[in-house]
Amino acid sequence: MTEFSPVLTRARAPLRLGFAGGGTDLSPYCEEFGGAVLNFTVDRFAYAFLTPRSDGRAVFRAQDINVEESFDCQGAFENSRLELHRTVYHRMMRDYCDGARPALTLTTAVDAPAGSGLGSSSALVVAMVDAFRAYLGLPLGQYDVAHLAWEIERVDLGLAGGKQDQYAAAFGGANFIEFLAGDRVVVNPLRVPVQILNELESSLVVCYSGRSRDSSTIISQQTSAMVQRSEKALNALHRLKQDAQDMKSALLKGRITEMAYILDRSWAYKKETASAVSNEKLDQLYNLARRSGAIGGKVSGAGGGGFMMFMTTQENRLGLVEALNNSGTRASPVKFTGLGCETWQAPG
Repeated sequence: MTEFSPVLTRARAPLRLGFAGGGTDLSPYCEEFGGAVLNFTVDRFAYAFLTPRSDGRAVFRAQDINVEESFDCQGAFENSRLELHRTVYHRMMRDYCDGARPALTLTTAVDAPAGSGLGSSSALVVAMVDAFRAYLGLPLGQYDVAHLAWEIERVDLGLAGGKQDQYAAAFGGANFIEFLAGDRVVVNPLRVPVQILNELESSLVVCYSGRSRDSSTIISQQTSAMVQRSEKALNALHRLKQDAQDMKSALLKGRITEMAYILDRSWAYKKETASAVSNEKLDQLYNLARRSGAIGGKVSGAGGGGFMMFMTTQENRLGLVEALNNSGTRASPVKFTGLGCETWQAPG
C-alpha cells in the first residue's frame, strides 16, 4: 500500500528568458537537424503547494487566475478547467502509486501573466511534478522531472510547444541546451564569471507588451513550414541555431555588446519562421526601444506578445525603462537566478 506524506510540500520553479535558438527545440526540426538554445532563468517563479486532506477530496487551486475545483478522489474529475493540475495528478498517481488517489489540495501561483513568453506553463508543470516527487519520495533527478513535465504537456495533453522550458525550469541558471534525435536532451550549464553575469544583467530590460499571445498558432505555423520544407523557415532556423552557438561564445568571453547584436539579429531571423511571430504592437515597442537606446531586442518565447527583452548600455538602462513605461507598457530590470526547481516541506 502506498504511503503518503503527512507534511506540507512546496515547490517553486524559475521562469526563463530565451536569448537565442528558440524554435530549434521544436519537432520535427530538432529530430532531423538538432536544436540548440541559450537561456537564463530569472527571479520570477511558478509555485506548487501540496496539502494533505482527510475528506476524500482532490482540490485544485490556481490562485493567479482565481479558479478552484473540488473532486471526489475516486471520481472522474469531469469538466475540469485546470487541465494541467488534473493531468499531473493523474499521471503521478498512475505511474508511481499504482493508481491510488490521495486526498490533497494542490495550490499553484505564477509570477507572470498567462502567455508571458517566459515559459510559465512549463515551469508550473515542473513545479507540480517536483512537488509530487518530494511528496511521494521518488528517486527522480532533474532530467527525469523535466522529461516527465514535457511528456505531460506535449504527449498527454497534446499542447503545442518545444522542449527548452521544462529543462530550464528544472536545472536553472545559464544553460546551453541541445536537442537531439530520439528525445535526447543535453543540458550544458555555463560557468559564467560573476562579473560577466553582473554586466549582462545590468544591461537588460524586460517589457510586457500587454498582449497574451497564442503560442499554439505560431508553433503550428512553424511546424507546418518545417514539414513542408519551407526554405525560408528552415534557413531561419539554421541561423537561429548558429546564433545560439555564437551567443554562448560571446557570453563566455564577456562580449556583452556582441550579445546585443546577436539578440537583434535573432529577432529578424525569428520573424522569418512564422508570420504571427510579430505584429504592429511588438514592432512599435521594438522601434521605440531602439530610438531610446536599445542596442538589440527580441520577444521571449514563441512571439505574438508577452514579454520583450532589450539590451542597452548600463548607463542608459534607466532611461530605456522610463521611455517604455511612458508609452503605457510595463518595463523593468530583471535579475538572474542560478537555481532550478526547489522543493521543501513543513509539518502539517
